[in-house]
Amino acid sequence: MNVLFGSTVILAAESAVVLSAVLARLLKGRISVFGETLAIACLVSMCAYAVNDHVLKVVFGVPSTAEVVRGASHAMNLWKGSLGSSFPSGHMVLAGAFAGVFMRLHRTTVWLLSGLLLIAAACLLVGDWHFLSDIVAGAFVGVSAGVLAGEGWVAHLARQWSSGRAS
Repeated sequence: MNVLFGSTVILAAESAVVLSAVLARLLKGRISVFGETLAIACLVSMCAYAVNDHVLKVVFGVPSTAEVVRGASHAMNLWKGSLGSSFPSGHMVLAGAFAGVFMRLHRTTVWLLSGLLLIAAACLLVGDWHFLSDIVAGAFVGVSAGVLAGEGWVAHLARQWSSGRAS
């Protein structure tokens, strides 16, 4: 499961989706609203993951689950973290950011995506990959980033429509 749902695989899949959307836009001159949302969700997910891994994990410095099992204290060690730290959960940041964009731009998906995020959280917890605090923090960071990006896209579209430049 670690290989199938590893961050490298997820990031590669999201990159392929974005590349496909860009190619469709170049070849056809436009993409569907769903395709646009999908590309935005993937981009936000990738960016949120990068910020999480290279900033938040380093700042908080919470040891991984494996390190805690071997005796490390499950506590914050400010500015002593690494990419291997577990707080916030990178998987939940990836999934939450992706879901947050859809939740903001397509309100009918809120319940479905909330349920899927809960299932993902349960899998991370039951699989001993993360503590509950890692998962909650990752979901908060991810969904917040996604909703914020979705809100920015709504504002962008509103400006386009008000200026008469809608494509």
